[in-house]
Amino acid sequence: MSRRVEIRAESFPLARPFAISRGVKTAADVVVVEITEGDVKGWAECVPYPRYDETVEGVIADIEKVRAALEDGADTTAINEIMRAGAARNAVDCALWDFYAKRDGISVAETAGLAPLKSEITAETIGMGTPDEMGARAAELSAAPLLKIKINAEDIEKRLDAVRAGAPNARIIVDPNEGWDVALLSEKVRYLAEIGVEMLEQPVPVGQDGGLAALDSPVPICADESVHTADGLEDLVKRYDMVNIKLDKTGGLTEALKLRARAEALGFEIMVGCMVGSSLAMAPAVLVAQGAKIVDLDGPLLLKEDRTPGLNFTDGRIHPADPELWG
Repeated sequence: MSRRVEIRAESFPLARPFAISRGVKTAADVVVVEITEGDVKGWAECVPYPRYDETVEGVIADIEKVRAALEDGADTTAINEIMRAGAARNAVDCALWDFYAKRDGISVAETAGLAPLKSEITAETIGMGTPDEMGARAAELSAAPLLKIKINAEDIEKRLDAVRAGAPNARIIVDPNEGWDVALLSEKVRYLAEIGVEMLEQPVPVGQDGGLAALDSPVPICADESVHTADGLEDLVKRYDMVNIKLDKTGGLTEALKLRARAEALGFEIMVGCMVGSSLAMAPAVLVAQGAKIVDLDGPLLLKEDRTPGLNFTDGRIHPADPELWG
């Protein structure tokens, strides 16, 4: 019985435009891979990210290059050797994990040697806007236990003060998406600490983060764009306190689990994040997120409509996927 591979692009309109320091999104454009053999089907989703020079068309082309290998029975070990880290490998790697789980009747979590999965508090994200807009959105989300705030270098205090006024009891993390420099960061870290910001995510651009080693910050700083896989983690030890693991950066669950183990061994706290995608993209990340310091897997909550079935989000928590969805 031979395997068949299907690759397709899908698009999910967002509930509202989503702005970060480098642009505005109105839809989540994703690539889905399905691997079928007889009655068994495994599938997964990736989110091509322009910041890493990825496009939907380019990701599909990269997956097409390994179609023959997949149909001939290539496993996750082979795929991780012949594909580079990134969105394309993520879709293939996670589709294989799901395929094996469905074929063998053993969950991905059990295969990976993880304890039974539990729900985790996930951040809910507020995109950039005017102070009034961000304050109003914070008020709408004021019952959420954890908010993630997207921001650039403009009106920092006005925007964050508005958010804090709108959601006075929420925990807050802030993400400038490489939009600051070390000088601005040095100027703002005391203010961030005073308003209770728990973590600052990738404040300065990749390649300009060497100055973080000399910064005495009362707010933990998390690497995002500066870390993709376990390679080079040692260079970040004195610059960052945390690392953000995203499967679209690591190139799948296989490398994400390796990255988490290596990061913890080096003393980093763990954040698990996402691109803006559907529940199918988040489901494998829930495994990596177990017990993480910060979980940010709210991508489906930004969509106008998610997949059915999707993940269950209740009271600020993300719950493990039903096997019908993934894993």
